[in-house]
Amino acid sequence: MTDLRTEKNLASMEIANRLFFRLFQATNTLHTKGTQALEQFGVTTQQWSVMGALSRPQAADGMSVSDLSRFLLVSRQNLTGVLTRLERDGIIERHTGTEDRRSRKIRLTPAGEELWNALQEPIHRFYGEALKGFSFDDRLSFIHYISLLQRNMAKL
Repeated sequence: MTDLRTEKNLASMEIANRLFFRLFQATNTLHTKGTQALEQFGVTTQQWSVMGALSRPQAADGMSVSDLSRFLLVSRQNLTGVLTRLERDGIIERHTGTEDRRSRKIRLTPAGEELWNALQEPIHRFYGEALKGFSFDDRLSFIHYISLLQRNMAKL
């Protein structure tokens, strides 16, 4: 009985190792292939994620750096360089919040909104190719399991 438990534990550890390694590889592939899909626009996957967060209706008045950091699950330090480049390129702007004049928020500029709209076709083409072979239900299940994994890791 002990040998069987040990074998199951080893198999479980091996499966977990493979799963996390595949997740690591998928993330690296997203950065590489996602950037290639958008290279004609000069946009990186990090910039893409910031623009996507700021393009949501909930962010119409902008987002604080702290809120953006929490939403994207990245540190403020990692976000700072991306925001600096986007601001330099006229894609985002910092403005004073309407409800608290002391707060600073980040929002897309009109040029940023135009760029975001131009990115939609290549982004959706990328999604379609990346999710080829996934049914609608597969995609919903994948969202569920990735969300569960993320919540569990956040508790660590």
